[in-house]
Amino acid sequence: MSVRERADLVETGHTYRRAGRIVINAPIQRVFDIVADPRRHAQFDGSGTVKTPTFAPDRLAQGATFGMEMQLVVPYKITNTVEEFDEPSRIAWRHIGRHRWRYEFRALDDNSTEVTETFDASTAIFPPALKLINAYDNNQKAILKSLVRLKSLAEDEAGA
Repeated sequence: MSVRERADLVETGHTYRRAGRIVINAPIQRVFDIVADPRRHAQFDGSGTVKTPTFAPDRLAQGATFGMEMQLVVPYKITNTVEEFDEPSRIAWRHIGRHRWRYEFRALDDNSTEVTETFDASTAIFPPALKLINAYDNNQKAILKSLVRLKSLAEDEAGA
């Protein structure tokens, strides 16, 4: 792993959004490709809840759906729908609760990419309810861990 192994907290200015950012020493397309492959999500998930896909396309696209086996105290399955897809700069999906997980990618040069991950509950059915399960704090911590794991994966594959 590179010398810089921490993601930075990003102040969103919004009650129902949490975000983090990291610079990855790999080309933007390589980093985007990892996130666009739902079979790889457990490899970079920092929450420990994402397990294996129950169904998924090889590559996500606008409107694609994919199912995941999850575990948060007890195992469960969830279906996600891709709501935003702009290759290679943005991808976001949501599940039945309608809150989104968004990844934004910005090439800094040919071999480095800034990635921002956001948990956006402003789109949720009832955002205040997520406070009851500590979703905002838990997702903030998970985002920072996920970004570090994504950095490690992408840099290892890029030979950085």
